[in-house]
Amino acid sequence: MDARAIIATLRKGGTPDADALAWFAQGLADGSVSDAQAGAFAMGVCLNGLTDTGRAALTAAMRDSGKVLRWDLDAPVLDKHSTGGVGDCVSLILAPALAACGVYVPMISGRGLGHTGGTLDKLESIPGFRTTLTEDQFRQVVSKVGCAIVSASADIAPADKRLYAIRDVTATVESLDLITASILSKKLAAGLEGLVLDVKCGSGAFMKSQDDARALARALVDTANATGCPTSALITDMSQPLAPSLGNALEVIDVMRVLTGTASGRLSELTVALGGALLEQAGVDDAHAKVKASIANGTAAEKFGAMVYAMGGPVHFVEDWVRFLPEAPVIREVTAATSGTVTAIDGEALGLTVVALGGGRQVESDVVNPAVGLSDVVSVGDRVTKGQPLARVHAARESQADEAEQALRAAITLTDGPATAPPLVLEHIT
Repeated sequence: MDARAIIATLRKGGTPDADALAWFAQGLADGSVSDAQAGAFAMGVCLNGLTDTGRAALTAAMRDSGKVLRWDLDAPVLDKHSTGGVGDCVSLILAPALAACGVYVPMISGRGLGHTGGTLDKLESIPGFRTTLTEDQFRQVVSKVGCAIVSASADIAPADKRLYAIRDVTATVESLDLITASILSKKLAAGLEGLVLDVKCGSGAFMKSQDDARALARALVDTANATGCPTSALITDMSQPLAPSLGNALEVIDVMRVLTGTASGRLSELTVALGGALLEQAGVDDAHAKVKASIANGTAAEKFGAMVYAMGGPVHFVEDWVRFLPEAPVIREVTAATSGTVTAIDGEALGLTVVALGGGRQVESDVVNPAVGLSDVVSVGDRVTKGQPLARVHAARESQADEAEQALRAAITLTDGPATAPPLVLEHIT
């Protein structure tokens, strides 16, 4: 094989065969393919695209470039992936809820990216929680508890790690083929027997339009199924934050309120929709009702507490979570300057506000402050009167709270007349 011949095929608008893509992915992983060749490959795919068969072959090749887990358990091994949004802490509820329903969830997750928060960052706001486990530790927690949420080890899809870094500096991030292969290579390396995808669209998502979200969902579902993992997707609305809060510890608070039965709303609704779709796909009867019941009867909360303890967190976290989570020194209520109806929320602007407060990363080396963020954010369709709260800012310093207050006011649109939020689940792609 020759990297130059593979790149030339792409340059001419062709798709390399499966053996060539497997060779190139291994070269990415072991360094025998140079950065220049990796960049040319990424540009060729970005400009001319791959066939459906080629996309599936690239995904499988990147999956197989490192360790692929195999499980020997007494129930299905399932997982969920979200394309990212603001206030999206579904994974923290869904993983234990699915475990409470009797399946296994080895969830390999990521950190914050751009304006969206990261599942691992949220969990690490719990004192002692370790998201980096050895493979043996990962297997033990999944087997004993039923779920574990961890970071990817260095030997999971190493070709993707290399290619992702190249894409970031060569303006090839937006390629549908490369996005699909990147997402799925890491997920499928976990040895899944079923996957549900939450593909978001709207102001707080990377995909702003439903058409773009549908194209990504279709590519992901078709590719995952072609590589042997039964997969479906929900296209969901991200025209406003999913949870009332944005920020790591603040979103864990929202999670605990759902798990302990003191809150409901969009967060719990989407958890049930995704979990029900995944279990139904796996052949479970009354799937949606079982996920909903696991939250209502407290068994999901028990599983979450067991996972927290097994991964280094406090033994009584579920019973006394308020005591363990950090709190920002400056908490400011931001009130409406005029009366009106909330007709639009710029979710991306709110996410970037949290990053500016220190709740996310502007560069990879930044240290995240788990206590900062926004809470009690109003929803589209809410009627507010002058002086009524729009949200609360949680900041490390007064000056940061000042800037966040201005950004928050600019991100929330109030007008006269009624407004209705779009449905939470827009489409189901199978």
